Amino acid sequence: MKTILRKTSCVLLAVILFCSVLPLKAAASYEISGTCQVQVDGGTVYTVKTLDYSYEHNTYLSLRDLAMLLKGTGKEFSLEVRKNAVSLNPGEGYVPAGTENATWETGRDPNLTLRRNEFKVSGQDVRYYTLIMKLASGDYDCFMMAADLAMILDMDITASGDGLLQIDTGSPLRVLPAELEQAGYFYGVNGVLVGDATTGEVYYQYQSDVPCPIASTSKLMTCLLAMEAIGTGEITAEDVFTVSGKASALAASDDGVISLKQGEQITVQDLLLGALLPSSNECALCLAEGLAGSEEAFVERMNRKARELGLSQALFFNSNGLPVYTEDPVPAKCQNRMSASDMFRLASYLLRVYPQVKDITSLREAVLSANGYTAKNTNPLLYNLPGVTGLKTGTTNKAGACLVTSLAADDGVMEHDLVVVVLGTEDTVERGRVSGLLAKYALQAFAEGRGPGAESGKTGTEGGKAGMPARQPGELPTHAEAAVERILRTACGIWKSGL
Repeated sequence: MKTILRKTSCVLLAVILFCSVLPLKAAASYEISGTCQVQVDGGTVYTVKTLDYSYEHNTYLSLRDLAMLLKGTGKEFSLEVRKNAVSLNPGEGYVPAGTENATWETGRDPNLTLRRNEFKVSGQDVRYYTLIMKLASGDYDCFMMAADLAMILDMDITASGDGLLQIDTGSPLRVLPAELEQAGYFYGVNGVLVGDATTGEVYYQYQSDVPCPIASTSKLMTCLLAMEAIGTGEITAEDVFTVSGKASALAASDDGVISLKQGEQITVQDLLLGALLPSSNECALCLAEGLAGSEEAFVERMNRKARELGLSQALFFNSNGLPVYTEDPVPAKCQNRMSASDMFRLASYLLRVYPQVKDITSLREAVLSANGYTAKNTNPLLYNLPGVTGLKTGTTNKAGACLVTSLAADDGVMEHDLVVVVLGTEDTVERGRVSGLLAKYALQAFAEGRGPGAESGKTGTEGGKAGMPARQPGELPTHAEAAVERILRTACGIWKSGL
């Protein structure tokens, strides 16, 4: 297996190491136009236009050029590109515009903005970042990362040593994070962990024990405590909390998401929806005050629960993950922190004990009954990958862009929750790409029954949970946590309130 995996090409490594794209212009620009050579299934080599966004080799490829190359293959797709919208339909023939696979029509470097334009695949909304530009011919073209297109079409792309980008339409996309780590792909993140929350197996981890700011992923602990209070009968999902002056002021600030007015009443269910979907800071604060009387008292609960769960690197200062300034003459700026390992434990506990959280986090949007606000989910992977069930995004300047992803997987005996923790990427673009690729790897590892060190034979960052054998598909869980999880999932004793 190790030899096969080593020989199997990895699109991620190809994208990151693809240093053969030589810009036609060396002058600094937001987008540097260039070309590269692409070969499909060992056939003729063609020219594909590229844009290096902000930096050389941060390369986006022309979808029109690639559509022409893939025409007639098993990965062909039709393409319609407008000023701010793209429609891609796999399996349909591409109608050429006449500008494909040629050098740039002008020698002037474009100056565009990387955007999450409207993008549909087979008529369904997806969330990928692209560059759309109008060509001199009057047609529009869309430029996107090779890794993103490989995710959409599930095909393999590699960069050969002689500067040739090769597409194999007969091979599915494979993700090998250990090789990506060796290539430096994860240098731009604070911590990563991929594993099976149901069994405790860890498929891959990078700097997973290093504590770092976690931004709004903090709200997972806030919502856990709210669900715990519901489970013990302390409150119900239909109970209403009154919006305080502090929560109202936060809503009116630059960090506000939902307009909440002092004295208004809002249900616990709406507060959970607001905190988990659009990441409402004021909803998290309102939950904290309603449950504990003050945010300070609630933070004590958060830190106490963290200790109970064995989250050794966790420290909370508030309920929502925003920076907190101390009252000192020279104030310190504090942020909630946690390691990727701690976040995996927190997410695993939440999914195991309160699986109904997925009834919220799997929603793309929901309307709050209190004020009619449409709460939209900030998780891009809900659109890009089937089986995604949550969980939470988070972003601050210090924390970077974070995402905790949960995915459903079935081994034929029971359903598993796979979890991908990505903390501290440079921006939301990288957050979505790193998380999406590692989510693909999680499904790949689960299907292959990967255990500790299965990818590389190592027992370091690539290894799994100590002492746990590789799980084979269909095999019953053997350790205590997994046994409890199986009982919980097959029994009917777990509270579920219709959230």
